[in-house]
Order: sequence, then C-alpha cells, then structure tokens
Amino acid sequence: MTRPVVLSIAGLDPSGGAGIVADIKTIAAFGCFPAAALTSITFQNTTGVFGAEHVSAATLRAQVEPIVQDVTVAAAKTGMLPTAEIVAEVARLFAEENLPAPVVDPVVVATSGDVLIDDEAFKILKTKLFPLARVVTPNIPEAEKLAGFSIESEADMRRAAEAIQLLGARSVLVKGGHRSFAGQALDILLGENGIFTEFQTEYIEVSEVHGSGCTLSAAIAAALAKELTLEEAVAAAKKYVTDAIRALQTSTRIGHGAKPL
Repeated sequence: MTRPVVLSIAGLDPSGGAGIVADIKTIAAFGCFPAAALTSITFQNTTGVFGAEHVSAATLRAQVEPIVQDVTVAAAKTGMLPTAEIVAEVARLFAEENLPAPVVDPVVVATSGDVLIDDEAFKILKTKLFPLARVVTPNIPEAEKLAGFSIESEADMRRAAEAIQLLGARSVLVKGGHRSFAGQALDILLGENGIFTEFQTEYIEVSEVHGSGCTLSAAIAAALAKELTLEEAVAAAKKYVTDAIRALQTSTRIGHGAKPL
C-alpha cells in the first residue's frame, strides 16, 4: 500500500528535538511518507538558539518544486518561516502548485524564548498564509500575540480563537499546554462551522518540553493525510503528544535544557 506523502516546510533544529527533524519522525510514526523543505538552518540545542542562516525564497522554491512535480502531496504543514520573503513564497507555492491547505504552526518564539520570526514576516503570515490554512495551531503565547490580549482562562482561549479566525484561518486550534486548567491540558478547536471542540488530557508535569508544537502540527497533518476529519486528526495528534510527554517521566534525559519528545 502506498503511504500518503506529507510535506513539511520548516526550519532545521540540528539537535533533533524540534523543527523539521521532529516533523519527519512524527510523520513516519503515523505511517506516512515525509517530504521536507528547509526554511532556515538554525544553530541550537535543548538550551537555546545561538543563530541561524535563513534560505532565500528562490532556494525554498527550488526545494519544493521537484517534490510536487514528482509525487502527490496528501497533506502539508508549515513551521518556522523566519522572513517576509519566505512567508510570501510559501503562500505563492501553496496557491500556484495547488497544494493541500496546510496545517500552519505560527512559530514565533522557541521554548528557550528566542524569537524565530521577524515583525514583517509575522504580518505577512497573518495576511497571506492564514487564509490558505486548513488550521492554525498557536500555543498560548502565540495566540496572545495574534489576538492582542492576555489569555488567563478557557473563555480567553475561545475569544482568542475567534479573533484569529477573523484573520482568515478556516479553523484555529489554541493549545493550552503551556499551563494547567484545573489539572488538565486543554486545547480548544474552533472549526470553520463556528463550533468549538475541547480536547482535554491530564496535565503532565515534566518541566519544559522541546518540540511539542512541531510534533503536534506534524501529527495533525499526517492524520489528515490518512483522511481523518480535522476533529479526529487533532484528537489523534493530542494523544500522540500526550503519550510522548508521559514517556519523558521515565526516559533517559537527552540534553541539559528543555526535554525533547
């Protein structure tokens, strides 16, 4: 049986915890075939980001075009899109190549606190790429930046999802894993039909985790490639990430900073 191809367009974390390496591991774990195009080569490990070399728009296009000319892409996701020219080129590629509406992980800040996108790129992300997205998956800090207000409650998460949907996204998943809501890790999905769906699991305290957002968005894309509904895909992805976080409680630690899944 042919495995569905899932394309990730994201940055490289050479330590393997986040970015495109995390995406590839996740896509393969879901039984799909991973394809990848790099937007940036970062210099980082579990403790922080120490620099980066971003690719040009032409280099990104030169990576993506041979893929789409050769294989059928069943689903796609985007991660770190650091510059305005990269964001604009990604939007053009999805429109011109008739690629599936992507899962857009609006990567703004790394777990370490390092900023991964410039201000102009952030503006274009909202205006050019969000309207093409199948779902946008901000965590709470990213949702606060996008919505323009602090998130302190479940009601705030819902308001933020509505504000982000107004930017043009068909669906929005606000991820609450950065904090516990009554002992639960709560994610809230606002579908294109205007209906909210809650996804709750036990909040697992393992200190800082590295790569959970990349992993979740890649898992959603892989599940969509296997023709699950968006709600089913989010549920499957959340279970996968929750199981991986739970495994950190007993696994050997990798690195000296945030724990990579």
